[in-house]
Amino acid sequence: MIQAGGGSGVSVAEAAGRVLAALGADTVFGVVGSGNFHVTNALVAAGARFVAARHEAGATTMADAWARVTGRPGVVSVHQGPGLTNAMTGIAEAAKSRTPLVVLAGETAGAAVLSNFRVDQAALATAVGAVPERVHSPGSVLDDVVRAYRTAAEQRRTVVLGLPLDVQAMPVPDELAHAFSGSEVGSVVPAGPPVMPAGPSAEGVVALAEVLAAARRPVFVAGRGGRGAREPLRALGRRAGALLATSAVARGLFRGDPYDLDVSGGFATPLAAELIREADLIVGWGCALNMWTMRHGALIGPDATVVQVDVESAALGAHRPIDLGILGDTAATATAVEAELARRGGDAVGYRGPGTAERIAAEGRWGLVPYEDTGDGTRIDPRTLSRAIDEMLPPERVIGIDSGNFMGHPAMYLEVPDADGLIFTQAYQSIGLGLATAIGGAVALPDRMPIAALGDGGALMSIADLETAVRLGLGMLVVIYDDEAYGAEVHHFGPGGHPLDTVTFPAADIAEIGRGFGCDGAVVRRVDDLAALRKWLDGPRDRPFVLDAKVTPGPSWWLEEAFRGH
Repeated sequence: MIQAGGGSGVSVAEAAGRVLAALGADTVFGVVGSGNFHVTNALVAAGARFVAARHEAGATTMADAWARVTGRPGVVSVHQGPGLTNAMTGIAEAAKSRTPLVVLAGETAGAAVLSNFRVDQAALATAVGAVPERVHSPGSVLDDVVRAYRTAAEQRRTVVLGLPLDVQAMPVPDELAHAFSGSEVGSVVPAGPPVMPAGPSAEGVVALAEVLAAARRPVFVAGRGGRGAREPLRALGRRAGALLATSAVARGLFRGDPYDLDVSGGFATPLAAELIREADLIVGWGCALNMWTMRHGALIGPDATVVQVDVESAALGAHRPIDLGILGDTAATATAVEAELARRGGDAVGYRGPGTAERIAAEGRWGLVPYEDTGDGTRIDPRTLSRAIDEMLPPERVIGIDSGNFMGHPAMYLEVPDADGLIFTQAYQSIGLGLATAIGGAVALPDRMPIAALGDGGALMSIADLETAVRLGLGMLVVIYDDEAYGAEVHHFGPGGHPLDTVTFPAADIAEIGRGFGCDGAVVRRVDDLAALRKWLDGPRDRPFVLDAKVTPGPSWWLEEAFRGH
């Protein structure tokens, strides 16, 4: 027992940590200060692993990435006031991505109205789309923590759970103290009701089956809501003769299928763009069909029918007009529609006519698309760099990618084994999150090789968490596409004749900076320089490798497409 608020017993902070652990929080990321010290220690004492980051935004993004891969609520622990405000970019990304996440945030005591740490934390959470919750009292700690965790898990929301310092220090009521003091804490956590996936209506199943039966060139585009529905979507695709594609966040979902077009949108190969544009039916499965996935609508043919399937009615038609909206879980809907088509009899050839699979095999990956190498011996073409790295790395990998002009190259040229192979924290389009994304993925998937693909701007913004990667002993490859600039701004404003001094920077040896943190590393200007990477790959890989690639400048194809939309 500890002394809590002047009385003996289990404190609210201890109880909150133990309840979270009993609910399943076995991995926690964070930065510890006085406001979250006790609840974090309680989680560790209850068996959770604590992964300490060097900045709260990084800690939150690590938890976000971990949750995306595991499918379970991530947990991050931060100090009150500046601990929470430091974390806000990561929280905004998670909230916009509908990542199930619980942010444990210390909070100033109710009476501490002049505290330097006092900010309206609930308003901060609301402002970025997160759900504000609070532990209100010793008597409500169990209900408050369970409510926050289940909101995250069942509604796929990011929840900021405030833990006021005065409430944290109070002892829980005597009648609950015995349950919180030992291994029997799980017995007081109420069992949640079974939550079944929402099935489509019978009318919706028939309507979609009829649309599919009439289509000659159907294409499925699966988004984050399609993760976990690989086989039902493939089965329906075979039945309807549909080609398969994904948004960037679901890349790898259909890997290995001969009719997999890879990614739809700005990252689409020329072949994928051609075939999607010629589709007479596009069905978005848990996919927003937004400007990125549909190239501002350019991938939708003028006579194409557009259908959207989603578990939320607000998502249907949110980004563009649709001809049919189906409210339902992706897997449940695909299964029901496939059964309806089977009842009607026969399989459609659809878009899977002679030669289609062969074209996809020959042209359907960026690594197969020819290009003119722009390397000059002092700088390496980012496409050449990415293709060479892809051939060197083991196939079982998890890739975290930062935002910026460079991002399409690793996102498309580095192959992934499945939908967990690429973690794409891009909903908020913030730079500086890629390193933490890869670290969170590495913790979630320890048997895979982690790869962080960063621009020089994002790398230097988040450089402190190289120490986290070293401390965790991660055999991580950190690839920096270094053009010594904020490349997106250079290529956006440069053609207009604007001065670029504010977005260009002197050269820096980021590999040497990485060595200062305990990493191995090398500067790469040509393919031959990758010999240093090969040596590291052949070794024990007991520390990260920072590959500072001096890449040729120039707008990437996806950025040109994005700017064209503006």
